[in-house]
Amino acid sequence: MATRTRWTRDELLIVLNLYHKLRFGQFDQRQPVIIALAGRLGRTPSAVAMKLSNLASLDPALRLRGIRGLEGASNLDREVWEEFHADPAELVPLSQQNFDALFVDPETETTEVIPGTGIRPAAKPPTGDTEAIRPTKQRRGQGYFRDAVLNNYDNRCALTGLPVRELLIASHILPWAGHETERLNVRNGIALNRLHDAAFDQALIAFDDNLRLLLSKRLRDALPHKALKASFAEYEGLALDLPDDAIPPDAGFLAKHRKRFIAA
Repeated sequence: MATRTRWTRDELLIVLNLYHKLRFGQFDQRQPVIIALAGRLGRTPSAVAMKLSNLASLDPALRLRGIRGLEGASNLDREVWEEFHADPAELVPLSQQNFDALFVDPETETTEVIPGTGIRPAAKPPTGDTEAIRPTKQRRGQGYFRDAVLNNYDNRCALTGLPVRELLIASHILPWAGHETERLNVRNGIALNRLHDAAFDQALIAFDDNLRLLLSKRLRDALPHKALKASFAEYEGLALDLPDDAIPPDAGFLAKHRKRFIAA
């Protein structure tokens, strides 16, 4: 009888990286992303899917929604889960580096995880002085955050439904600068198209406790403009659209963002 190969800490960090880039309903051995990762780890897709479900049993966000995951998480699973979430600023970039190394050159490239499609090299941003000096750790963290947020919203703008991934931004609710502990938290992100991301970043729009769009006075004053009417007025009062198994944005973060919006 063949014996099972024990999972290592490095493997669990890689699987945890993927865990936060998939929704619970996507933990399926037929999922192309899981098949791709399993092949690189030398494990079966069913083993990776099972491990993701084991980790789900440790997730407090899922327990609050009545989702229990799969029993059987090991002591090492629990240790790595606690380590990963206690220090995401260090562990997320490390896990991303290890994940990337399975598919690309992690010194120069990062990956993109697209449920239903697979894992591919991420498109490279335009180069320039700013991009050239951006630290590798920051690049990996931002790549992780983008995948986690966009996949949480099914690769659609949560406001307009725009389904073109290249036109979407993983918008931070609390800005990257000044909120280090929440930088990589999926609940600090909303998938928005580039126009609404810019408006959100400048506090020209906000979302209420029911996730409905609010417009600033500055936008309202300009609403006779045709483009603003089509892009903003038609969506005012509409709520963000999340998949049923998505993790919602943090209400407290949205409330803090609205303080900037009210003052704008």
